[in-house]
Amino acid sequence: MIFPPLVFLFMALFFLVTLVLFPFLLVGMIGNAFIKLGLSPHMIFWLLIFTLLGSLVNIPLARLEGGEVVVQEEVRYFGMRVRLPRQRLRRETILAVNVGGALIPAGLSFYLLTKMQWVPGLFINLALVTAVMYYVARPVKGLGIAVPALVPPLLAALGAYLLCPPELRAPCAYIASTWGILVGADLLHLKDVAHLGAPVASIGGAGTFDAIFLGGILAVLLS
Repeated sequence: MIFPPLVFLFMALFFLVTLVLFPFLLVGMIGNAFIKLGLSPHMIFWLLIFTLLGSLVNIPLARLEGGEVVVQEEVRYFGMRVRLPRQRLRRETILAVNVGGALIPAGLSFYLLTKMQWVPGLFINLALVTAVMYYVARPVKGLGIAVPALVPPLLAALGAYLLCPPELRAPCAYIASTWGILVGADLLHLKDVAHLGAPVASIGGAGTFDAIFLGGILAVLLS
C-alpha cells in the first residue's frame, strides 16, 4: 500500500531540511559520531532520503476486526416512511508496518547497537522514552495512535546528553527516540487500534512518523 503519512506540505518541509543538512555533512561539521560507527556523510544523507521515500510504503501484516456497527436506514417515498431492518456490519482495520517510519529506523538502530559500546545510559534513556511515549500516546479515531511530534526526539536528545558519553550521544539519542516511539506508542497500544475505526493503522506511519524522522534529524545534529 502506498500513501503518505503526512500532508504534502510537511513532507516537502522535511525534504528541504534534509537538503539543508547535506552540505554540513559533506564538510564534516556534523556526523562525526556516526562516521566513527561506519556511516559516511553520504550514507547518512541517503538514509534520511530513503526514510522519507519509504514513508510512502506500508506493508500489510494482518486484519483486525473491530466492534459491530449497527446501521439503520429510513426510506421516504410519497410522504411515507419505511424503516428498514437493522444491519450489523463488521468493521476491520488493516494493520501495516511503514517502511520509512519503522523498518529503516529500526534496522539502522540495530546496526548502531552492533557497532557501538553499550552503556547503561542508553538503556535508561530508552526505558524513559518508551514509558513517556506509552503515557502520552493518544488513540485518534480514524487515524490510529498519535504522539506529540517534538516530545520524543527532544526527550531522547536530552537523555542522551545527560546520561551518555559525548561520543555516543548521537546514536544513543537515535536509538532511544526510534525504539521508544515504536514500542511505547505503537506496539504497546496495538490493543486499541482495532476499535478506532481506522481503515489502515500503520506502525511507524501516520501519527508517529514525524516524531521518528525528527529524532533522526536531532541525532545528526547532536553528533
